[in-house]
Amino acid sequence: MRILTASDRALLVEASDLDEAMRLNLAWEGTPGVVERIPGARTVLVRFDPSRISARRLAAVLRETAPTGTRMPATGEVTIPVQYDGEDLDEVAAMLGVSTEEVVRRHQRAGWRVAFSGFAPGFGYLIGDDPLFDVARRATPRTRVPAGAVALAGRFTGVYPRSSPGGWQLIGRTEAVMWDIDRDPPALLTPGTSVRFTTAQRGRIRPAERSAGGDLRENPAGEAGGRSLEVIRPSLQLLVQDPGRPGYAALGVSASGTADRTAMRDANRAVGNPPGAAVLESVGGAELRFRLDGVVAVAGAIGDLTLMDADGIGRSAPHGAPFAVSRGDGLVIGEPTHGLRSVIAVRGGILAERALGSAATDTLAGLGPAPLRAGDVLRIGPEPRQAVDPHPLPRALPASGDLVELEITAGPRDDWFTPAAVAALTGQDWTVTPRSDRVGIRLHGEEPLARAVAGELPSEGAVTGALQVPADGQPVLFLADHPLTGGYPIIAALTDRCLDLAGQLPPGARIRFRRVDAGR
Repeated sequence: MRILTASDRALLVEASDLDEAMRLNLAWEGTPGVVERIPGARTVLVRFDPSRISARRLAAVLRETAPTGTRMPATGEVTIPVQYDGEDLDEVAAMLGVSTEEVVRRHQRAGWRVAFSGFAPGFGYLIGDDPLFDVARRATPRTRVPAGAVALAGRFTGVYPRSSPGGWQLIGRTEAVMWDIDRDPPALLTPGTSVRFTTAQRGRIRPAERSAGGDLRENPAGEAGGRSLEVIRPSLQLLVQDPGRPGYAALGVSASGTADRTAMRDANRAVGNPPGAAVLESVGGAELRFRLDGVVAVAGAIGDLTLMDADGIGRSAPHGAPFAVSRGDGLVIGEPTHGLRSVIAVRGGILAERALGSAATDTLAGLGPAPLRAGDVLRIGPEPRQAVDPHPLPRALPASGDLVELEITAGPRDDWFTPAAVAALTGQDWTVTPRSDRVGIRLHGEEPLARAVAGELPSEGAVTGALQVPADGQPVLFLADHPLTGGYPIIAALTDRCLDLAGQLPPGARIRFRRVDAGR
């Protein structure tokens, strides 16, 4: 067993094969201090709470625990109809040295079984019994793979539950619904499920389904007495956020939650809300109108804030401090000069539909409230008993072009890169490109990170803040909505205390990484 540093709050444990990884994952259930476990093709990512157990002590506990003798139980069978017209089908056939017809025939004849879940809710990693299927990922991931795409990577096949970035080779498509939160279980493909692929009649793909089950969504409780706010003009991205939904990795669901936890806590503290009350997270300028007499605070990105009364008379509002609003007032949030994401808290908190215990919008998974549009009205909860805090905490955020230093811990796959690449990671500036969102920040450096190890890395767990490096050598910095698993090597990860600053990096900002000890 080899135990690697995945971040200052996670270890990556290597197993000899997929079967041992699954048995180790079962054996470590209930380990004190462990927050979450994410199994991979030959690994288990173990996230822990450093206030309860140190990385060194956890590594010793994991080494002392023998794999359980229990194997993954069978959980039923699913048949998925596919139209084999994927844009990579010809390339896959050439790669494997067979015809496209042979690829389809053997894909349907193989016995497939879901080994584990990851990447996104409803995405099952299916391992087959035909040795033909060992397919390299794309050198550069696509920024958008359509929902229902049937794909291959390494020894696995999978179906994308919704539109998302991805680097797998696309061989077909299906209308089978991979994830439905109104279904029990929500995922069509759960670990242990046997899967058979068939050819769908062109234009008549019949979705595969399990029996319908319970509703895992929760409606906001309590009446708010008509207290609400209206979206007059949304920003580039205006979302409901809260601390997220940790603990659902087994369903392929990441924690998500606000990209800047500090800004959420500051804004909620200013208006007297609990730290985890739901807020709005805005990228760019926006305009809101209040249907209540209340208290509001805006933290995070810094820009002009203008409060407009019912007569159209405007006055400046403070940043980070609470200010009163009257029914009919409007708030205009200007384009930020520093930072990227504004966090808007209203005393009483945003009341929104909850999924798996959280109102956070996960843009990759499609969980939580939809991105807000003009005309949307959000209910506000009753006022809390706690007093407002009129003293904002000072905080510096970067503007485009500024240089920011971020701490990283090396690993778990820094040994996949040349010594020159490892040195270049901390020895040069990296620019935040416009191709960035809540899933990840695409970085650009003058010297791409060259690999020392060729070939494919079997899919394994990834943490928020991971620096994943595709084949082009330009890293992607994972943010709150990142996939749980991936197959490109991760050279390093941000420390937990740098994650909030990463969520505020605007395009054009420059990063210099500084390596620190992970504490092992």
